[in-house]
Amino acid sequence: MAELAGVSMGTVDRIIHNRGQVAQENVDKVNAIIEKYGYKRNILASNLALNKKFRFAVFLPQYEKLEYWKSQIIGIEKAVLEFSKFGVVLDYFFYDFNEVSFKKTVQKVLEFDCDALLFAPIFHEESIHFLQEYEKRNIPVVMIDSNIDSESKHAYVGQDAFQSGYLAGRLSSFAVKNKRHILICKITREIESTSVYLQRIDGFYSFFKDHEELTNFKFSEITIKDSGFDQLTLDMFSGINSIFVPNSRAYIVAGFLEKNNIKGVRIIGYDLLKENIEYLNKGIIDFLINQRPEDQGYMGITYLYKKLVLQEETEKTHYIPLEIILKENYSPAKN
Repeated sequence: MAELAGVSMGTVDRIIHNRGQVAQENVDKVNAIIEKYGYKRNILASNLALNKKFRFAVFLPQYEKLEYWKSQIIGIEKAVLEFSKFGVVLDYFFYDFNEVSFKKTVQKVLEFDCDALLFAPIFHEESIHFLQEYEKRNIPVVMIDSNIDSESKHAYVGQDAFQSGYLAGRLSSFAVKNKRHILICKITREIESTSVYLQRIDGFYSFFKDHEELTNFKFSEITIKDSGFDQLTLDMFSGINSIFVPNSRAYIVAGFLEKNNIKGVRIIGYDLLKENIEYLNKGIIDFLINQRPEDQGYMGITYLYKKLVLQEETEKTHYIPLEIILKENYSPAKN
């Protein structure tokens, strides 16, 4: 290019990277050659030559005892193994499932200097405040698992929570002609509710609102703590035909029904946890909606890689397909 323009390679470099003073005549010559030959800068080669590092902060719940989040980490590590040769480096920040731990970790993340952030916004209000503060950095952010604000400028990788609840409503209505009583069983940790949790329940009810012809359904709700198997009683399930568990803890309900020999109740829940799969294979859980957490982790890091390293324009929102798992179509290879 320098030879064609009749200038030095240093001049071409300054024009391409827009640094230093260059005579306008030479700028015009080089730009004409760029346009004629369709030159594009090899960003990866430039980064490798400069030995440039891209530091991604990963801000997630503790995963050691939580199969769902462990799968997210597997996907993240798979991506970084693929992209580390291009300078991608990860720094992890984990928080326990309580607000005190979350707020402490927020301060550490705010004090950490990085180029991009992968974040799981479990605590709704606190996450909104954190992201408002983090926006001052003007760096790429991608949320996984929960999209706390569809109008946010930040990217999101995960399921459409409202649509997944809507799908659960449709699954509850299949092959039903007689009167049915549906129980929404809310099994929570310390967190009373999260954005994704509420969106699923809203989507579930919206299905029946949109199908007014389904007049043979009535609904009730119960709330118990995550570890509260002993909080379940036979009275809670008296007259119940279907149960919707809007998170990954359907196995708790399934275990209670099995223990008390309660049969003929349709159960719909989320995630391919080992316990859920056990009851799916026994025929006690009927449907699981798989969120594909490993894909979420992988695609979240991939988004930041494309955005920051390759400097590509990418779609802000990437919804994971809603995958319905039954006993008949499950196999470990698909997990």
